[in-house]
Amino acid sequence: MNNSQQRGTSERSQVRRAELIAIGRRLFADTSYDALSMDDIAKQAGVAKGLIYYYFKSKRGYYLAIVEDSVAELVARAAGEPDLPKAERVRRTVDGYLHYAEHHQAAYRTIVTGGVGSDAEVLAIRDAVREELVATIAEGAYGSRAVPPLARLALVGWLSGVEGTTLEWIGALAADAQVDPGTAGEAESAARQPDRDRLGALLVRQLRATLTVIGEFVPECPPPPLPEGAFEPTGDLAPVTGRS
Repeated sequence: MNNSQQRGTSERSQVRRAELIAIGRRLFADTSYDALSMDDIAKQAGVAKGLIYYYFKSKRGYYLAIVEDSVAELVARAAGEPDLPKAERVRRTVDGYLHYAEHHQAAYRTIVTGGVGSDAEVLAIRDAVREELVATIAEGAYGSRAVPPLARLALVGWLSGVEGTTLEWIGALAADAQVDPGTAGEAESAARQPDRDRLGALLVRQLRATLTVIGEFVPECPPPPLPEGAFEPTGDLAPVTGRS
């Protein structure tokens, strides 16, 4: 087999692997890990069970690959575009985070809660995601991914609050989706749940408060100055870095 043929085979393998991961993400979105057997997965995917073993070695290996793929998408969405102004980048980080959680609720729960039981590898993946998101926020606020330990702890505390809030939010969204349309219950749930933009504005305001407290305890990390009118309704998301 020449180099061109090898590249072609490798590309087809990567495409096939990606297809199986996409199928797995859909399956595990609706069914718990324990409830899905490899036979079930192969049947739903329309492939021989041996093909899944070929790419992933085991059911757990398959599951971890799905979690890692989900994590990569979450981090990519949250990272935003590095060339954007700082305030816009942080706003998009929060919005990308919430967008992912809203549209991939099962995967988000797996990432945040650690997945199957106390799976050490899934927990390690979750911790890596947290570190990346904290670094992204630090870079948006201070222009550096590395911050003093106390400042980092404060940002981790904010992110932990974001995780809990987001879990509660998507749980409420899922419950609302079960309400029969046109009923009084639908009107009540619609009035109760904020949309992604409103929730994002709340989380960004909380981040601004966290940055202010960090500045009090860590003088080398002062909060960015607030522009005039930062707390006007149209400026809900601007206060994070003090820049529009």
